[in-house]
Amino acid sequence: MTKKIAFQGELGAYSHEACAQNYPDMKPLPCRTFEDVINAVNSKDAEFAMLPVENSTYGRVADSHRLLPSSDLHIVGEAFTRVRISLMAMPGAELSDIKKVRAHTVLLPQAAAFLNKHNIHPESAVDSAGAAAELVESGDMTSGVLASEFAAQIYGLNVLAKNIEDHGHNTTRFLVMSRDCDLSERGDTGMLTSFIFRVRNLPAALYKAMGGFATNGVNMTKLESYMVDGHFTATQFYADIEGHPEDENVKRALDELSYFTSEITILGTYPRAPERAGTTD
Repeated sequence: MTKKIAFQGELGAYSHEACAQNYPDMKPLPCRTFEDVINAVNSKDAEFAMLPVENSTYGRVADSHRLLPSSDLHIVGEAFTRVRISLMAMPGAELSDIKKVRAHTVLLPQAAAFLNKHNIHPESAVDSAGAAAELVESGDMTSGVLASEFAAQIYGLNVLAKNIEDHGHNTTRFLVMSRDCDLSERGDTGMLTSFIFRVRNLPAALYKAMGGFATNGVNMTKLESYMVDGHFTATQFYADIEGHPEDENVKRALDELSYFTSEITILGTYPRAPERAGTTD
């Protein structure tokens, strides 16, 4: 049987594109919410989950980050997808015909310069790929959609303009999650380890906890704080570090971290994506 990979959104979403690029042999399973994505893997309806966690323009995807600690899943990979925005419309429509476009709220400001130049009115949609499907159903020749060229191919829409995003670096990072983890895996471009921890209620506890990574030469690439139990005092953190827990320097750093924390949970150890290592564009 073909294994499935779950993602949030409609077919043609950027998350679907990330699935197709990185797992072309797996069947995509669209889900309504991020919770549904995680539940699909936990219930064995899907083998993997593809979750966006941060964007180079807009920062972290808060809904995904919120779910990571309690997901019961393991991070087994990461993927990067460039957010290339295309303006698509019904076959036969010209750019001069388009009076308004629909797209996800986050996507619209990313093409503001192009829309202003062509006097096109932006309207928010719940999902850009879903807006593409709705456009096909309506047949409106004066409306367009901002989404990926991948979505245009799926829904049979014509691309009137490509790469209209204001920032050419716009990229989304995804985490690939599974019910199982494989600590024996080693990547050609190095490994990453993601974990969450809670610092003890001690003066300078976070500062001291971080010291072990510096003294042992472990590079920390990400550190995010979480609100715990509705309190505004941030005591739980998410971190990405370079290396594997079985590496001697990582072992020493995690051992030192344990002195200043009440809880450490490793979410996953996985190969660094080639894009992070700088081996692809």
